[in-house]
Amino acid sequence: MRAGLLLSIAICLCIGSAQARDFYQLKIYHLANTQQSIQLDEFLRDAYLPALHRAGIPNVGVFKPIVDSQSNDKQQVYVFIPYASYDQFSALDGVLARDKLYQKAGEAYIRALYDTPPYERIETILLNAFIGSPHAQLPNLTSPKSERVYELRSYEGPTESYYRNKVDMFNSGDEVGLFKRLGFNAIFYGEVIAGSRMPNLMYLTTFENRKSRDEHWEAFGKDDYWKTLSAKPEYQNNVSRNQQIFLYPTEYSDF
Repeated sequence: MRAGLLLSIAICLCIGSAQARDFYQLKIYHLANTQQSIQLDEFLRDAYLPALHRAGIPNVGVFKPIVDSQSNDKQQVYVFIPYASYDQFSALDGVLARDKLYQKAGEAYIRALYDTPPYERIETILLNAFIGSPHAQLPNLTSPKSERVYELRSYEGPTESYYRNKVDMFNSGDEVGLFKRLGFNAIFYGEVIAGSRMPNLMYLTTFENRKSRDEHWEAFGKDDYWKTLSAKPEYQNNVSRNQQIFLYPTEYSDF
C-alpha cells in the first residue's frame, strides 16, 4: 500500500512538472510573392494575433528574415506561439472556429480561393520548453524593432542520445544561465518534439542591433565558464549541425 501511494505521488509530481513548462508552436509561412506577404501581414495583424490574445495567449511573435540570413528562402514569416500547455494548443482550432470576430476579420485569408492562396506552404515545429527555462520571456530591448536582430538557432544531434546530452548541457550544465548572465535576452529554449529536422533543439536570442549581437557572441566565446563547460568530456560531439537564422520582429509582433 505504501509503495503504491509513493508511486502515485511520483507520477502526479511528474505530470505537474511537465505542465509547468510552456508548449511552443513555431509556424513558418513560405511565400511566393509580395501579394502573399501583404495578405499574410494583414491576416496576422488584424485577425490572428487579436484572436490568440482573446484565447488567452497574451504574447505572440511574428518575425521575418534579415537579408543576410542563411535561409535560402527569403520569403518567409515566422510565427512563434507560446501555449501554457499542450491542451491549450490542441484546443485552439476549435476556439478560432467559434470566434466570430476572427472569422470576420480574417475572411479574406480563411476563404482564399485555390488559385490565389495566401502562402505556398506552412511548416510547423512543435517544442517543449526547457526545464531550465520553462516559460517564454519578453526581451528587454529599447531599439526600434526594425533595427533589432533576433537569432534563431537549431542544434541537431547525431543521435537521440547526443541530442539529450546537449539539452542536459543547457539545463544541468547551466548553459541557459550563462546566456542569461551575458544578457542574450533569450525569448525561448525548446526541445523539438515534431519537425522536419530531428533530433533537434532550438532557441531564440535577441539583440538591439547587429553590433550588439556580435559583441555578445564574442564575450560568450571568451567566457571562462563556457571554456570550462565546453571542454568537459561528457559534453563532446553532441552537435552535428548548427543552423543560424537572423530575424527581425514586425511592428505588430508582441516579442
